[in-house]
Amino acid sequence: REEDKMENKEELDKIIEEHNESLISILQGIQKKYGYLSFDNLYYLSEAKDIPLEEIYSVATFYNGFSLNPRGKYEISICLGTVCYVKGSKDILEEITKILNIKNGECTKDGKFSLDTTRCLGCCSMAPVLKINDDIYGFVKKEQVKDILNKYQ
Repeated sequence: REEDKMENKEELDKIIEEHNESLISILQGIQKKYGYLSFDNLYYLSEAKDIPLEEIYSVATFYNGFSLNPRGKYEISICLGTVCYVKGSKDILEEITKILNIKNGECTKDGKFSLDTTRCLGCCSMAPVLKINDDIYGFVKKEQVKDILNKYQ
């Protein structure tokens, strides 16, 4: 709908004006409002600020805090750092992928879960580690994954 597009542009203009001090600040404002950085929003920002789209994309992909994909209500992070990997995090990742039918970087169709791998969650002594939003699960076994995810249904 055309009015939705105009409302989106007006909202983006407001974010750009409020966070005008730096590109990173503007991107943070857009992500806070929409949950991720869509191509359309990045393109609009490029046109509005006369910044090459490649530069914006470079910044958006350099920092881990930005997402180019929609995020779920529950953001799952699975550590694939050395200690977690050796202790079975790959199996946990495969189980999550199977249960939720999403891959790394994706969001479930209902918007409930998104999945990302990371190299360290800072909990090596509890390896393998799974994080859902702010909840940390240590010493996770593949057989526990379904029960853990059911807590968020």
